[in-house]
Amino acid sequence: MILRNKYDKETLRKRLEAENFPRTTLSFYKYVIIPNMEEMRDTLYSEFEELGVLGRIYVANEGINSQMSVPTHNFERFVEVLYAHPEFKDVDLKIAVEDNGKSFIKLIVRLRNKIVADGLNDGTFDVTNVGKHLSARQFNEALKQPGTIAVDLRNHYESEVGHFKGAILPDADTFRDELPMVLDQLKDKKDAKLLLYCTGGVRCEKASAFFKHHGFSDVNQLNGGIIHYARQVKAEGLESEFIGKNFVFDDRLGERITDDIISSCHQCGAPCDTHVNCANDDCHLLFIQCDSCREKMNGCCTPQCKEISLMPIEMQRELRKGKKKDNAHSVYKSRLRPNLRAYLHENNLSLHQTK
Repeated sequence: MILRNKYDKETLRKRLEAENFPRTTLSFYKYVIIPNMEEMRDTLYSEFEELGVLGRIYVANEGINSQMSVPTHNFERFVEVLYAHPEFKDVDLKIAVEDNGKSFIKLIVRLRNKIVADGLNDGTFDVTNVGKHLSARQFNEALKQPGTIAVDLRNHYESEVGHFKGAILPDADTFRDELPMVLDQLKDKKDAKLLLYCTGGVRCEKASAFFKHHGFSDVNQLNGGIIHYARQVKAEGLESEFIGKNFVFDDRLGERITDDIISSCHQCGAPCDTHVNCANDDCHLLFIQCDSCREKMNGCCTPQCKEISLMPIEMQRELRKGKKKDNAHSVYKSRLRPNLRAYLHENNLSLHQTK
């Protein structure tokens, strides 16, 4: 059996568009020891592929981290198959807030050293000594208590389009960079009530143990992350203290939580919170672009990229030969391509024109 995708992106997208059934997008994670990672990877790929599951699953010795799209008619069977593994029995599933069924185009199951790249030496602290898990209602109540500090444990391009009111928003490119940054910023606040949150909870799980290890006495985390929070707020009729969009790492690039638009187009400065990847495949930079600029720039980040994107595909391929692609998220700001930085400067624009 072939345990990998064998089709190109265009073919995969056409297959997805031709489907005549709905899909359910979800995510889950669990810190649990997986002794034989290779066997688990192969088994999960085989089981999920048979059910028509698409998505991205990372398997490590410390556990699993998954974002996926499941044919809705196979959802109950998917849960049965997943829970049949003792390691994942009754794992908490986070169902997408907004779902167009087009979140993934293929199935990937990969081995990783860690399910989240945190840069931590787990042997130096008790990773199981995590913070208190709070529901949406409890999190809202805690936010109103004097002296409470809420910390966004996501990257800056995530918090730029949506975050909790009054939260600390670290200007970090990666989770690995963010932990020491927050630790230094709060070094004199170790007696404060700390509220941590992220997309689905996986980053908070490790971070809460990290902060407790460093002497923070009252560490709390949003159970199930922003995804669970949004569903609980709606179900219980609570006021959402989270405003804007929840950035997601799939083809949707975002789920709307409230109607607030708190960021701006990186090219014209108009209110906008739509992330796109530059249409020049040699760039593929992640940035915020409004519909007007998207049409004007042909979906590209700079005039140079627009020029390349309009070339015949054969000529584009020749230009890309021998070049290593950058990760779209890692170059988003601090390693921002010089062309876009110059473009923003010339037009008196900033990456942080947020409210």
